[in-house]
Amino acid sequence: MKKYFMDTRDRELLRLLPPVLRARDYHLYLDGGRRLTDLWLMGGRAILGHKPPRVVNEIKNAAERGLFIPLPHPAERRFIKALGAFFPGRTFRLYNDFGSLRRAVEAAELPGVSQGPAISIWRPFLKDSGKAPILVPVLPWPQAPAVLVLDKSLDAFPAGELIAPVLLAPAARALYNLAAAGDNGARPQHKLIGKALSKTDKWKRQGIYLTRNPEIKENWLDLWKHFLEKGFLLPPSAFEPLILPGILSKGEEAKLAELLEV
Repeated sequence: MKKYFMDTRDRELLRLLPPVLRARDYHLYLDGGRRLTDLWLMGGRAILGHKPPRVVNEIKNAAERGLFIPLPHPAERRFIKALGAFFPGRTFRLYNDFGSLRRAVEAAELPGVSQGPAISIWRPFLKDSGKAPILVPVLPWPQAPAVLVLDKSLDAFPAGELIAPVLLAPAARALYNLAAAGDNGARPQHKLIGKALSKTDKWKRQGIYLTRNPEIKENWLDLWKHFLEKGFLLPPSAFEPLILPGILSKGEEAKLAELLEV
């Protein structure tokens, strides 16, 4: 839990990037015409790409109705229903950001919770990431609310916050997109990367997620800059996983495979 939220200073690394003028699918387009392949994907919140189908329309529709204020709205019920498809039998608490979520967990004073063992991060396409009594899911939309997914035994957990419908509507659509992706999102065909990873012990792989072996003592800033020079954006924090995009060109895959062996 602590490591998941320990990202304020890490995010400063992103200030080393040139201005980003456009983001689409799994790429960032920089001022000056350069393109980066995004391996961070905002920690997984852009796991479906930077412009998933129909999500922008949901934002426009809600914005045209002026639904910017966090007041009760049917969008909350639709979002909860979408969450229920991934976490059947669970109950949910919504928050405007992870700071509010963390404060709610700490204030609840549940045995073992504030220390972290009862809390787990849930990531899409990982089969074994949903067993803890309290889950913090990484949802597939950068502006999605922060969510606590609670075991029914914790139904007395204090109420969460109201979320503006302009944020809830696209977040619900993104969850339906994730459900439609099914297992296809867990198994992109990256054969060259698989071969490269079999030749090194520097990376641990879980599906589409790669984490650096903690036994390797290195400066993450140097590694981050090296990947950036080669056209790839690594996570700004060594605690976050590198995420293999759903689509890579043959050239991108070959270049990334070479980098992963270093």
